Formats: sequence, structure tokens, C-alpha cells
Amino acid sequence: MKNKLATVLIIALSGTSFSHTSHADVLDKTSFKFSGFIKVDGILSQYSDGTIASGNIGRDFYIPSLTPVGGEEEGAQLDAHARQSRFRFSTDTKLGNGDTVSGVLEFDFQATPNGDERISNSYTPRVRHAFLKYKNWLVGQTWSTFQDVRTLPESLDFIGATDGTVFARQALIRYSQGGFDISLENPETTITPFGGGSRIVADDNAVPDLALRYTFKQDWGHIAIAGLVRQLSYENKQGGSDIDTSTTSTGISVTSKIKFGQDDLRLMATTGKGLGRYLALNAVNGAVLDVNNELQSIDSYAISAAYRHLWDSQWRSTLGYSIFSADNDITLTGGSVAKETYSVRANLLYSPSPELTFGGEYSYAKQTKENDLDGDMSRLQFSAKYAF
Repeated sequence: MKNKLATVLIIALSGTSFSHTSHADVLDKTSFKFSGFIKVDGILSQYSDGTIASGNIGRDFYIPSLTPVGGEEEGAQLDAHARQSRFRFSTDTKLGNGDTVSGVLEFDFQATPNGDERISNSYTPRVRHAFLKYKNWLVGQTWSTFQDVRTLPESLDFIGATDGTVFARQALIRYSQGGFDISLENPETTITPFGGGSRIVADDNAVPDLALRYTFKQDWGHIAIAGLVRQLSYENKQGGSDIDTSTTSTGISVTSKIKFGQDDLRLMATTGKGLGRYLALNAVNGAVLDVNNELQSIDSYAISAAYRHLWDSQWRSTLGYSIFSADNDITLTGGSVAKETYSVRANLLYSPSPELTFGGEYSYAKQTKENDLDGDMSRLQFSAKYAF
């Protein structure tokens, strides 16, 4: 049924551009699949040192650098939305040489603007994944090779182990053979101005990021080791500026998912210099400008651990902890940058059938700045999810 509906939709959208022969080719050579889920969340948040403004993305899911610090405590805030709802469209086409080419398009509404909670709660769809796979090659937008998605915890929050995980989706070209993956990925540099201030998103890189990963699989689970090498670059010769600087960023990440019967333990540990946007949703930038307008990379590390326990065939829980820490040179960055963030969370999920899940989750998070200002967040989240 999904294949027939998908075929009808494609033909309808393409109008008269399809010939009768093309219709037959689509039916004969390509299989289509719709999948995704509808997820509704109710989120009650309490902040110790300030508030997050209405409409801010930090109200919808946990972002470590947005935990307020240095302000006054306000009352709890309730937000409800269906923005995590997701739609995935995938295809497989048999080619004339006997090979198969696959394609994926996936959308959600989670991090887009153009909506608010006043009247219609409408939000713009965004592309999560858009890629093709042919033989050992993947080309398009998807998860970075530096990230191991298999070790993300099962959480009601959008990410869950946010402080402690590598998290990046971007355009790339990847070659895979056995347990080995290597990719060239879209570059970007985020910079802290000398003395602190608003983030500079340079987009001046001339070479792609290089990511490698090897995964060792066994009956007990897997362990993966990933490496990242990239250029951090910034050029600005406008308005009297004369900046043209670059430096190298490197990182290593070790991840594992270990089975204990039906339970499992998911682990991540990442460290490096200039990792910036790859860790903790860019809690700290990759580099800072010094007094001579030269880039100095910022060291950081991140760790997360999550244990999932199945109480029975319908009930399960995850207990997780994650931490991010940066080694800022405060003579360059100033004291308003993040020094450390961490969070803990626990949930209880109920699935009367595999397609349907209800659950509740409590999380606590804290952010500390280099100037020793800190603040924490307590959050209670309830969700209902229907997967199809």
C-alpha cells in the first residue's frame, strides 16, 4: 500500500512530465516507502537564574549553552508542541547493470523559525537527511562520520545526551568498506572575537572536513573509534579589517553500545582541539581571535553514558548522564563563555504496541561560565508517539 501511494503521489506531483513509459519504469524498477512518526510533547521547565524567552529553541529541547545564568528565578513555564514529528521518504531503484541505487529524504519541524504559540502554532519543515547510496558510496546530507548515532540514548528530549555527544548533520561524500568509513564533509568555522562577544560564523574554509571511523562489531555490541581533521579559517578584509588566518582542528571519539541481555549501556567520549560546533551543539566555539587577529583553537572534551533497562515487554527506562568541558584562555575569550555544562535524565516509557509509545522524563542541567556565574534547569517532559 505504501509503495502504491508513493507512486501515485510522485506521478501526480510531476504532472505531464511523465510519459506512459516513465510510469511503467517507476512501477517496475523502483520501490517506495513512507515512514516516520507523529510525536506530541508537553514540557514544563524551571530555571534557577533567569528565563528563556518565548519562541526560543531552548524551550523545545535541551541546548546546554542556553541554560540561563546570572538572572533572577521565575516561575515554571509550560510549552506543548508536535515539532519533533518526522516524515521519511525512501526509494530503491534497480539499475540496468543490476546494481541498486537508494535515496532518502527526511523532514521534521524541530529547529525552524516562522511559527509561534499565539494562534496556529505553524512551523516550517526542514531537511534532516537528503542523500543517495550507490555501492560503497553515500553522497548527500546525513549524520557526520565523526558521530555514532547508535550510542544516543532513548530519550523524550530531542537528543538526550546533548552535553556529551558529537552531533552534526551536513553534506558529505562517504566511502564505506566493512567496518571502515571515510568522508569529506561540509566545513564551517565558529569563532569567539578577541575579548568575547557575539559568535562569528566565518564560512571561509577552502578545504572540507575529513572524518574517519572504524567500527568493531561483536555479539555483545560494538565499539567505534572516529577521528576528525579540519581547517579553521577566517578572512575579513572589509571595513578596514585585515584578517586572514587559519589553524588546524583535530579530534578523536570513542563510542560503544554494550548489551546486557535485553538491556544496554551506551557510551561516548570525545576530546580534541577546535572541535567547536561538533560538540554539545556548539556550546563553545572552535577558536578565538587573539590580539594579533590570529586564530587560537579551543580544547574541549565531552562524555556521556546511558543505561537502558527493559522492565518487561512493554515498559522500559533510560538513566543518562552527559558532561561537556572547555579549556578556554579567558585572557582571549573573556569570562562570559561556557566553562562546563552537564545534565542527568531519567525516563519511563510504555509501549502497548511497537508503533505506540507514551512516556515521562525528568532532566536536570547546569551551566557554569568562566566568570563562575552558573544556573540550572529542571525539566519534566511528557510525550506521546505514533510511529508508522
